[in-house]
Amino acid sequence: MEKYIVTLDAEERQQLEGLISKGTHAVAKVRNALILLNCDTSQGLTGRRSSEEIAAVLHISARKVDRIKQRFVTEGFEAALERKATSRGYESKMDGDLEAHLVAMSCSQPPQGRTCWTLRLLADKAVELNYVEAISYETVRRALKKRTLKPWKKVGWVIAPEANAGFVAAMENVLDIYKRPYDPARPVVCMDETPRQLIGQVREPIAASSGRVMREDYEYQRLGVCNVFMACEPLAGRRITKVTAQKTKVDWAQFLDDIAQQYQQAQRITLVMDNLNTHTPASLYETFEPQRAKAQWDRFEFVYTPKHRSWLNMAEIELNVMIGQCLNRRIASIETLRQEVAAWQAQRGQFKATINWQFTSDSARIKLKRLYPTFDL
Repeated sequence: MEKYIVTLDAEERQQLEGLISKGTHAVAKVRNALILLNCDTSQGLTGRRSSEEIAAVLHISARKVDRIKQRFVTEGFEAALERKATSRGYESKMDGDLEAHLVAMSCSQPPQGRTCWTLRLLADKAVELNYVEAISYETVRRALKKRTLKPWKKVGWVIAPEANAGFVAAMENVLDIYKRPYDPARPVVCMDETPRQLIGQVREPIAASSGRVMREDYEYQRLGVCNVFMACEPLAGRRITKVTAQKTKVDWAQFLDDIAQQYQQAQRITLVMDNLNTHTPASLYETFEPQRAKAQWDRFEFVYTPKHRSWLNMAEIELNVMIGQCLNRRIASIETLRQEVAAWQAQRGQFKATINWQFTSDSARIKLKRLYPTFDL
């Protein structure tokens, strides 16, 4: 004979049926509702199940079912639905002072012989410095999580110089050029380059099939490096690419000659590029005869992005698109790479995709205010 018998009235049963059929509720609450509905004797014995049967369906213990029935009889409907609050209490070891010490330590230099702070190192150091008698690394983890701190993690970052007049002058010059309206006689072209590693397969990949992604062996073969030049005209949706075996002054000068051939009708080409040692007029004189080098130089207006701000070069956007759509895979030979880049350029050219540049000098003076020199008035 059962000790605790669940009998629901019509309103309670309707509430439980609504709870399990719609809305978002805690898992424990839904589970308790299912237990009560299946234990209900108000509908007679036809739809009622035993504690063992309910436990088998819900993948819980029969003792759990009996506890819910007991709470319904002794404490009421609402108490049986909600999760029972724990009666155990713990004294928190983490107070404001300890948390401040942990944050300060995690932002400081790690101990000698270690590359970074770990949770266990921080816990041991807190005990060593008598900040606390004992503490677990899990408590340290929760404290750092509140501050979004991960002392074992670091990211590469372009750290710009502080209050550099030359820096902001070069930046605003580039931004002013980007504001120019489209002019076929004086096109604005952005140029950049990226090194690519030639990688071959050691074993033949397994092709994808239904229900299985493509499988590629983690081993690979290094077959050298090459360089990909990119020039794009953001307002016209036009781009020029070239794959070379090296990245020398001669390669850069010859790529400039290719750009000039593509813009024969232009009076002068404004070329925005990074401030590299190969991107100078001297490269033209090392590649061509003096008369041709000077004539080529006169066709271009060289504009350099400031150091540590290569993102101001819109050609980087096109390079990232090309890498994501075409080069993000293993390519074994430079000939194959040339074919793939040429195919991508042809497909990309059909869309005439332009770049809608929004960052201006006014925006820079607000968002990058710390880079501008200050004056005492």
